[in-house]
Amino acid sequence: MVKVMAGCPAKMGFRMPAEWEPHEQCWMGWPERPDNWRENAGPARIIFARTAIAISKFEPVTICASAEQYPHVHELMEHQPNIRVIEMSMNDSWFRDTGPTFIIHKGGPEPGLTEQTIAGIDWEFNAWGGVDDGCYDDWSLDNNVAKKILEIERIARFPHTMVLEGGSIHVDGEGTCITTEECLLNPNRNPNMTRQDIENELKDFLGVTKIIWIPQGLFGDEDTNGHVDSLCCFIRPGVVLLAWTNDENDPQYEISVRALSTLTQSVDAKGRKIEVVKIHVPGPLYVTKEEGDGVDATGHAVPREPGKRLPASYVNFYPTNGGIIAPAFGDNQRDDEAREVLQKAFPDHEVVMVEGAREIVLGGGNIHCITQQQPARPS
Repeated sequence: MVKVMAGCPAKMGFRMPAEWEPHEQCWMGWPERPDNWRENAGPARIIFARTAIAISKFEPVTICASAEQYPHVHELMEHQPNIRVIEMSMNDSWFRDTGPTFIIHKGGPEPGLTEQTIAGIDWEFNAWGGVDDGCYDDWSLDNNVAKKILEIERIARFPHTMVLEGGSIHVDGEGTCITTEECLLNPNRNPNMTRQDIENELKDFLGVTKIIWIPQGLFGDEDTNGHVDSLCCFIRPGVVLLAWTNDENDPQYEISVRALSTLTQSVDAKGRKIEVVKIHVPGPLYVTKEEGDGVDATGHAVPREPGKRLPASYVNFYPTNGGIIAPAFGDNQRDDEAREVLQKAFPDHEVVMVEGAREIVLGGGNIHCITQQQPARPS
């Protein structure tokens, strides 16, 4: 068994690095459940594979698949030298939210305190809302995903009793965290914790000193109760990318304006005023009848209703070691605009747009949601 850590990671010298800092590898799950992914997850698997292969051009990828799916995924990926496939049970494939939040030690091993230069936080997971409000009614396998990943890598684990998903936070690596009130203050997560209690835990475990609270997440992101990773993210210290629309009649407009106001009136942990870069949302896009009818109605997961607006956003991308892996939704104008914004935001990276990412958003998230970076260990 790997070491189980106790105490306050921040006081021990740990911090959560920014996502653009070097990675050792990327973790992904494999979609399977037919009551969330249409046509027995067939279309989604094509896009998951496309995403994994795109990431593998820049850094190693580990895909975790169930015992039933393992032979097929292994065969599919056997000629991809930078991808390994391992067997792991799970309820669904959202590794951003079920995987560990990795933290690294600022100055290498600290004698007498810890020999670990990297550790993982194992948050409590309740399927984005628990029995009454969650996306499915059994998340017992998902609640073990973080433990399994840390065991495989022999990385020390900080267990935590607070319910938190990785998609609900973004950090700049220099002491600032952004999140949404809609998600973290939702009573379906931690009803006995105050805003200050939650801030204290984020500071103690992520090594941050400043929390910026955005009122709401992306319009239509009901599954996660407004995760920040579809609305805005840091692209470098002091600069935030924000999902935007120019249509004042779009419900997203007011949400984005409020977020812009909050961000531009904020300073980060270093005292810098926040600069905001806008990136227009696609569409709007809606679940078609064919797509909705392709999802099995088992009663164990939230239905995918035809006509529902999809929470589609280009903010939900994954930064790799030298690449930006971003969703393309088939809205050519907006897809091209997004590529330009991302390329300008990351001039030293290659922007790769994954065609067909609509299939992931049909399941409730996107590329950032299905990936989890493992940062490089400090030397």
